[in-house]
Amino acid sequence: MFAKFEPTWLVEAIYQITPEQLRELGIKAVLTDLDNTLIAWNNPDGTPELLDWIKTMREAEIPVVVVSNNKASRIERVVKHLGLSYVARAMKPLTKGFKEAEKILGLQPSEMIMVGDQIMTDIRGANAAGIRTALVKPVVETDGWNTRINRFMERHVVNHLQKKTGAWEWKEGLK
Repeated sequence: MFAKFEPTWLVEAIYQITPEQLRELGIKAVLTDLDNTLIAWNNPDGTPELLDWIKTMREAEIPVVVVSNNKASRIERVVKHLGLSYVARAMKPLTKGFKEAEKILGLQPSEMIMVGDQIMTDIRGANAAGIRTALVKPVVETDGWNTRINRFMERHVVNHLQKKTGAWEWKEGLK
């Protein structure tokens, strides 16, 4: 039961994932959550490090698509200046948003990775869609009110997974 929540990789931050790592793994596109993965949930501008990472992905011709449960107006406010595509109202952990991203990109699930900070939505949904996953540490330690419920349940799932697999070791990239 808990295997559906298990991430493929544990990565400190999204900007530690490189085009070289992705190519080695046959990954042609990055799907990413928005709040607390790309940006702090309460600060839509992103960090210089993130802006550099997006530029690097663009230069490597690796598309980055935001897959978020947020409404389109919230996502557009952020991705407009980042130049990213998005899927709004993705309904994670259902596979709806991931299937939309597949159609947008014209890729198979094996050719994509989902990067997110939440096991209950990002990781569970991508696993159900057959997409490899990278769990990242949240950009900030606070969450919006609606995420706090997921974080409570997530602690129980993580405790179970850690007992099963041993202590989680966060990596710098997809190692």
